[in-house]
Amino acid sequence: MAPSAMSMWTKSLSDAQPVAYWLDDPGRPHPEPALTGAESCDLLVVGGGYSGLWTALIAKERDPRRDVVLVEGREVGWAASGRNGGFCAASLTHGLANGLARWPDEIHRLEELGARNLDEIEKAVARHSLDCDFERTGEIDVATEPHQAAELRSWYEELAGKDLATGTEFLDTEAVREQVASPTFLAGLHDPTGVAMLNPAKLAWGLKRACLRLGVRVYEHTPALTLRPYGAGMAVRTPYGSIRARRVALGTNIFPNLVKRVRAYTVPVYDYALMTEPLSASQLADIGWRGRQGLGDSANQFHYFRLSADNRILWGGYDAIYPYGGRVRAEYDDRPETYAKLAEHFFTCFPQLEGVRFTHAWGGAIDTCSRFSAFFGTAHAGKVAYAAGFTGLGVGATRFGADVMLDLLAGERTERTSLEMVRRKPLPFPPEPFAWTGIALTKWSLARADARGGRRNLWLRAMDRVGLGFDS
Repeated sequence: MAPSAMSMWTKSLSDAQPVAYWLDDPGRPHPEPALTGAESCDLLVVGGGYSGLWTALIAKERDPRRDVVLVEGREVGWAASGRNGGFCAASLTHGLANGLARWPDEIHRLEELGARNLDEIEKAVARHSLDCDFERTGEIDVATEPHQAAELRSWYEELAGKDLATGTEFLDTEAVREQVASPTFLAGLHDPTGVAMLNPAKLAWGLKRACLRLGVRVYEHTPALTLRPYGAGMAVRTPYGSIRARRVALGTNIFPNLVKRVRAYTVPVYDYALMTEPLSASQLADIGWRGRQGLGDSANQFHYFRLSADNRILWGGYDAIYPYGGRVRAEYDDRPETYAKLAEHFFTCFPQLEGVRFTHAWGGAIDTCSRFSAFFGTAHAGKVAYAAGFTGLGVGATRFGADVMLDLLAGERTERTSLEMVRRKPLPFPPEPFAWTGIALTKWSLARADARGGRRNLWLRAMDRVGLGFDS
């Protein structure tokens, strides 16, 4: 690596603040007061990210008379819901390839439910006036290596043969560079309607306001400490009080689940992102990107990138860091060595943007499970429901998960609860040191596959056969 190149990349980071761009907003709402004393309700929702917020909102929309309380350990949207890339995808299965591999008999129904779910999110944005920069601009998966281009074309042909390519378009080198001008792009697969861009923190804050307007009682800085049966319902203890509820929905995701047996199904993966300063009109013209689609490359160690409402570029992904023991700690949210790597990759993709600087650099934990997409369940004789394991594609899928949890708590057999994806769980992760060793070997193997034309080694083929994976 040439010292001058390294100097350029690191210089671009010299003013970057180690905070999530979306959360660094002067319009950030004040938190609601913490719970003090005793409360009771029909439905208690634990967790103030998307999973919990959608659950509380939909519960009130289904039955306005239902008494709903939501508690959040810190502030609404402060964790994964306020730190992600802002891609709101229709997919409920962490992409069509993962869904087709795991639930081939259900994939058409899963795709239909996912499209319907994204439509409902768009309607909710309008209905509740959620000011979150919602843009349904679609997404392009891009190939940056010859083997990736061949795989994208083959994948498109396979989807067309299974009647799953409706609206999707394969782009050759000239066509993809006409959409976005990067010398690294060799091909693309364009989905024009299945993904929306939005400001993730503003979505969380807007959902909170909508919940409050509908009568949900929201308590922030109120971690749920214990969960136990209490009469015909459940009781949750908090630092300054307690709540008795007929039903409880757990949307805590990567944080330790109050149903302890669920904890083995998820591990934290730390993902990192950069945000540039706003691009000028001439810089935008240099890269095109008039369609404002979300972009992601096709490598195993992939990048995702998109334009913000004020024409910054968010550039994230590649490194997926699993801390030994699966601990979630604030110190892992900042990783300068990954920021330097991401800056190098950014200027390789867009050399015409030399001189652009990054204003924000941040990270956060994703709740990953071994099948890459959410799983669901109940506990305490059906009085408690949970959803977890969204694996980085939860901006949209959490709304579907909220519907599933409410169906399960109602004891209803619905189109959603009858899905194999809902009825069955992924394989749990093994205890340490086996989890860390297996994940480290998988990461090494994925990087090696990227460097060897996509060829998967014996370890990856074995993981494929048993349905285990590791991803962000």
